[in-house]
Amino acid sequence: MGQAILFGLAASSALVIGAVIGTFWDAPKHVTGVLLAFASGALISALALELFGPAFEEGGALPAGLGLLAGAAVFVAVDAWLDRRVANPGADTRETTGQAARAGVGLPLLAAVTLDGIPENAALGVSLIEEASATLLVAIFFSNLPESLVGSNSMIREGRSKSFAIAIWGACAVILALAVVAGRLALEGVDAKTLAVLLSFAGGAVLASLADTLMPEAFEQGRPYNAFATAAGFFLSFVIAT
Repeated sequence: MGQAILFGLAASSALVIGAVIGTFWDAPKHVTGVLLAFASGALISALALELFGPAFEEGGALPAGLGLLAGAAVFVAVDAWLDRRVANPGADTRETTGQAARAGVGLPLLAAVTLDGIPENAALGVSLIEEASATLLVAIFFSNLPESLVGSNSMIREGRSKSFAIAIWGACAVILALAVVAGRLALEGVDAKTLAVLLSFAGGAVLASLADTLMPEAFEQGRPYNAFATAAGFFLSFVIAT
């Protein structure tokens, strides 16, 4: 149990670190873009090797595929709801140019981190049952850091207070740390097909957040270095896994 708590704190600490940095430092757009690109590459590798790959092998194509699609569908539904909640009347929240895109990413990015983070961190907890997954831990950490940095910085731009931004990302960190412990406790001994659905659900949410939030922002803000940073993140995550 101590290992689950340690892994949960390690993975989620990046959210608090990034939030604090983001509230006090107006990070240049190309810096946050490159960081998000690096995180995207790391998550792609972790998604394939630690989430969907094992789900496919243990549960088969149908359960893994349905879990993947369900995770993506839930993310899209929640993200669309948040778009309607946080968008200015008449504004297009899907614009990816200029200040509009940067200002509107705070709360949707928080939702993305929470939505894909809960099953993802629960899966990290499950991995501790037999052998700790350093790959998934590193990928989660390196994705959480730039996401919370960009998200808190965007909240400040939206007019939120620094204390609000740090507190809400801190609350997210607590939830995700608890998800690791919950995964370790609740899913020990679960059958292979159920675990496969959970892992693939997490993979679907991760994949949807990559396509909808992380990679578009990385592409818009991180060029021309975003492609190299994505490859570097993938390589680091892959090396750790192998």
